Amino acid sequence: MANDKLQKKKLYALSSENRQFSFNLPLKHSIKIGKREYDVKLKADEKLGTYILWKNRKYPVEIVKSRQNKYEILFNDISYTFTVETPFSLQRMKVLTAGKGKATTEYVKAPMPGKIIDILVREGSTVQRGEAVVILEAMKMQNEILSPANGTIVKISARPGSNVMKDDLLVEIKP
Repeated sequence: MANDKLQKKKLYALSSENRQFSFNLPLKHSIKIGKREYDVKLKADEKLGTYILWKNRKYPVEIVKSRQNKYEILFNDISYTFTVETPFSLQRMKVLTAGKGKATTEYVKAPMPGKIIDILVREGSTVQRGEAVVILEAMKMQNEILSPANGTIVKISARPGSNVMKDDLLVEIKP
């Protein structure tokens, strides 16, 4: 069963917030905003490195990370993370995530062994995705442990001054 939105001559970019952008193949040196199409050129020089030329302005672009189909780029000094999907992989991803439903709880676990320096949240408080919830000291470095989702803190398992091992539960968040 083919999805009408998915065409064989397209690529799809999914942002970290799951916003979908489609690109016709072969890729053109233009972008379409609304009903207008604009010429865009990808260039490089020794002074700026790689940049996009649009409306006679130069916008620096740099690939910071790339792993399989996931990329992080700096565009005009702003970081963007996205994946590039084929129509088949996009459809497969939708099928695999359709049956999962929403997770009832997000678990923040220690990414490495260390000592809890501070707990930055309280039970019942709300957090935003990417907000620091715990300060963990490991190898004389203080690391901020971030919330993986927006939600409410339902349980704090770690205590300041305690030692934790990798994957020990620190905080539970209900989205």
